[in-house]
Order: sequence, then structure tokens, then C-alpha cells
Amino acid sequence: MTSRFRLKIAGFLGMAVLLLTAGCGYKNNPVPPESVVPQPIGDLRYTVGGQGVVLNWSYPVETIKGSTIDTIDSFELFRAEIPLDDYCGNCPVPFAEPLELPGGPPIDGKVRRSGSYTDSMLKSGYKYFYKIRTRTNWWASSDDSNIVSFTWFEPAASPQNLAVIPGDREITLNWQQVKTRADGQSLTMAVQYQVLRSVGGKGFEKLGDPVGTTRYVDRQVRNGQKYFYKVQSLLVHGKELVEGEISREIAAVPVDRTPPLPPSGVTAVWTSGGVKIFWDKNEDSDLGGYRVYRRTADSDSYELLGDVDPVYTLFVDASAQDTIRYYWAVTAIDKAKPVNESDKSREATIRY
Repeated sequence: MTSRFRLKIAGFLGMAVLLLTAGCGYKNNPVPPESVVPQPIGDLRYTVGGQGVVLNWSYPVETIKGSTIDTIDSFELFRAEIPLDDYCGNCPVPFAEPLELPGGPPIDGKVRRSGSYTDSMLKSGYKYFYKIRTRTNWWASSDDSNIVSFTWFEPAASPQNLAVIPGDREITLNWQQVKTRADGQSLTMAVQYQVLRSVGGKGFEKLGDPVGTTRYVDRQVRNGQKYFYKVQSLLVHGKELVEGEISREIAAVPVDRTPPLPPSGVTAVWTSGGVKIFWDKNEDSDLGGYRVYRRTADSDSYELLGDVDPVYTLFVDASAQDTIRYYWAVTAIDKAKPVNESDKSREATIRY
């Protein structure tokens, strides 16, 4: 090799190194990867309907280091479909190459944005899996989101005529039996039902296990709180429950219908200022007060004399006449609206 040729090679390599370092160099300090990698999505969820499945998720708003994300470049949606006959619960999920979905700013004004994707290319008798990643640029990708999965058949129709009966610390739901698929064809598979509940009208969650009847009693409620309900039909295929359509929404408020115990120890004492009625304090935690009643000896009808605050156990009947035989009784009331009133206590009278 001649010295002239060696010089040309050295010059060529030098230019290559210069170009590479110029293209990959930094005018400023390099950006740490963790400062731009988004937090993984943790609320990927789905809704099954007659047209397929709708996926929803919330846009990440911070990186894994807590920095604010200004914009999201894209989302990568991973999908897997497995015939039920080939499904292995302990085997790795064979996700296909991801589908790229557009991103954008994670905040719309002051509201956190939600992503959505509808998959209508579903096959009957297949189990489907989905997960999603977020990208802020070509090299900054989040970890996988939570995985959602379901089995697809033509779903059962939604339960109809959902009705609620509010009770004392319970709400009873009733609905009609589902006998058809969403496309109107008769069902040949067994159907179960999943009750869904929300306290604020959004974010419905499963309530208990699926049931095979068309009645459900929710006893995990608090009187005076408004609850919202939906019911979803589920086709039974072996050990799989295939999610069907969801009923309309309905709301109910459980009502306190349990009165306090009647007061005890009622005593009447004649004084110069009238008849003083005493009784023992009622220890009911929901006590709203007392009511004092009076009747004459020749009548079975009681007259309400007045209400007494729960901190007192005394009432003065200033209108009583010493020439008439009276009988007094006391009831307890709670804080419900309308109030629940106890039975009347044992009567008290003054013996002349």
C-alpha cells in the first residue's frame, strides 16, 4: 500500500468520525432517559358490546421521575387472539406487532384526556388480550400497561326492566331473564349476571360474584347515600364467562326504617309549675329526640304535647288540671327523614 493511498484512507476515516460525532454530539448536557419516559398506563379497561370491544385509558401526565409531560407522541396498542381450544393459562401471551395510535397533549384545558379504541374484528370462540405503551418520542417508551382480557362470542342481550326497591340498609334489584343474544337470536348457553355499582354515577365496579338468578340484594350500603346500578349479562362457556351487554342505569337511596327503642322509666310528678315527666336516657346512636303524649282516663286517643331535644329527659306539662286523671307516654325518634318513631313507652300517671 502506498503512502499516498494510506493518507487518503486516514482522511476518509477522519471525516467519517467527524460526521458521526457531529451528528450524535450534544451542544448541551444529554437528557437522562428517565426524565422523559412516561409512567405506564394503569387503568386500561374495556366494554364489550354487540359491535365488538371498546378500550379506554387515561393519558399519562408525568414521567417516571415525576416531570410533567407536555405532549405524547403516540400509543402502541398490543393485541393477541387465541382460540379457546388452544388457550393455555400458564403460557406466554403471543402479542402481535403493535398498532400505532395518535397521541397529543395529555391535558385538555384542565381535564385529563382519555384514549379510546374500538376493535370490531373479533372472532367467535377466541380469547383476546390487550396492553398499551406510551411514547413521548421515538426512543422514550413506557413500560407495559395492565393487561385486559376477555372471551368473545356474539354477546347476550342486555338485561331489561331493571328495577330497584330501597330498604333499610339494603337495596333489592330485579330484572328480566335474558333469553337472546344481542343480534336477537335465541340463546343455547346458560346465562349469569354481574351487578355493577357506582356511588357517584361514574366508575362502575363489580359488586360481588356473578349470580344465576334475576334478583340481587345489596346490603353493603349506607342509609341516605345514593347508589347507581347496572347489570351485565354473562354467557357461560365451560369455565369462561363471556361478557355481554349492559342494562340501563338506575339509582336508589336506602331508607332508614328502623325506629329507636321506646323510652323506659317514665314517671309523672305533680309540682306547682305543672306535671313533670321524667324518663331514662335512650342510648340509641341515631337518637333524634323524644315526643311526649297525653291522654285522659276516659279516652284512648293521645294528644302530642311536644318534642324534646335528645340531650334532655324531662318535659313539663303546664296545662294539666288537677281535677282530671291523665296518662302520659313518651316515644323516641331518630334522625332519619322522615323520622322513625318508636312505640309508646309504658304509661305514667299520678295517683290521687
